[in-house]
Amino acid sequence: MASLRDRVAVVTGAGMGIGRGIARSLARAGARVLVAERDAASGERTASELAALGGDGRFVATDVGDEDAVHAMVATAVETWGRIDVLVNNAWGGGTFSRLEHKTDRDMEHGFRIGLMASFWSMQAAFPHMRSRKYGRIVNLCSLNGVNAHMYTAEYNASKEALRSLSRTAAREWARHGITVNVICPAAATAAYQAFAAAAPDNAAKLLEQNPMGRMGDPEDDIGPVAVFLASEESRYLTGNTLFVDGGSHINGVAWDPGLPD
Repeated sequence: MASLRDRVAVVTGAGMGIGRGIARSLARAGARVLVAERDAASGERTASELAALGGDGRFVATDVGDEDAVHAMVATAVETWGRIDVLVNNAWGGGTFSRLEHKTDRDMEHGFRIGLMASFWSMQAAFPHMRSRKYGRIVNLCSLNGVNAHMYTAEYNASKEALRSLSRTAAREWARHGITVNVICPAAATAAYQAFAAAAPDNAAKLLEQNPMGRMGDPEDDIGPVAVFLASEESRYLTGNTLFVDGGSHINGVAWDPGLPD
């Protein structure tokens, strides 16, 4: 695994799932990790785990839908460790599961606030600190839901595809400052996936059948190491890319159709 010793990372939504897996992987590589999480119990749990893994962890209560909280999050990392080298935008605040014709303005606005604007705010806040050191690694978590246009999650799909576009633009503009910006589209057995599998077991089984590797990834063992690579010096010549860390599910798409009545 690449070394991140003495690097400072901020991971949003790090209390559980993919965010927690990435935070733990960064700590294993030696990073100091600010665990930014809305839920205090899960955030504090993740932060408390990191020292034993070889890194250092701090928790900061953060609602990424609040611009002031996002700016305070970045300021906390700088105040605590004097810098920010790595920013992982992972947090998602939930959405509705409904057909497009039933989506409301409020649904869409919420999706874009959490899925796009939160990352926009954190990237802008981190930029001057990364620019001053000529080093920055930004990793934005997007989704196959948007790439493959999965049904019933329009606000999530649209906001994540907007974030992919924002990431490419930032990669183009900030490369001269030593800052890379890349995207991970993961497939992992998170709590959200497990809830889907319980609600639509036949569809979940079909998804696994269509996955070339035949399984969902593990947030820490499968997704985390890719984030570590993107956060490291070893990825210095890679920017503006989307890495599909999904066992090959993106190659031909998968049949996402949980069966929602009109």
